[in-house]
Parts: sequence; structure tokens; C-alpha cells
Amino acid sequence: MLEFLLLYGGKNIYAIIEIGGKQYKVAPEQIIEVERLDVPKGGIVELDKVLFIGGDGKTLVGNPIIDGAKVMATSLGEAKGEKVIVFKYKSKVRYRRKTGHRQTYTKILVNEIIKSEGE
Repeated sequence: MLEFLLLYGGKNIYAIIEIGGKQYKVAPEQIIEVERLDVPKGGIVELDKVLFIGGDGKTLVGNPIIDGAKVMATSLGEAKGEKVIVFKYKSKVRYRRKTGHRQTYTKILVNEIIKSEGE
């Protein structure tokens, strides 16, 4: 339990959300890197694909998402990831191609997890 509180900003609630086809486990005051979002630095991001909420004694499981639940986050700007080297090679025919790629990510700070309007 103590490890959870240290890793996820001292809050006892967490959510599993989907952004860009990938799933992330988030908690309030946590910073994560996601696929590039078209949001300016300092802009508010409302993430409504919440698949699971848990950690405070009550768990909510979506089918596939939880209706009315959302995660509010703030954009911290864009950053580039590590460089990935792509090297194509065919033996005996002197074929070599070396290219690289750096993915652009958006850093977001999770502000709060809202279960639904009624709760």
C-alpha cells in the first residue's frame, strides 16, 4: 500500500484509461507520456475513455467504458522520445539501409479522476 501511495502521488484512487489505442494506469498528480495530442501547452485535456476505477474500496468496471467517468489532465507540452534505428540488410547482395525515427509524445499531468456526475 505504501509503495502505491509513493508511486501514484499520495492519492488512494487510480484509473485505467485508453489514449491512442494504448492503456495507461493513472492516478492524480501523476505525469505520463502519451501519443501526440493536438493540445497546446497548458491546455486542459478531458479523457473520457475510462475503463476501470479502483483503489478506494469501491471498484468500477466498464463495459467497455464507464459512462460519465472522465479524467481531467493538463498538457505539459510535447517531447521527443528515444531514437530508434531501423537497419535493413540482405546478405550476399550488398543491400543496406539505415534510417532512424523519433516519436513525438505529449506529457500530461493528471489533475483528477471523476467517477460520474452523480457521485
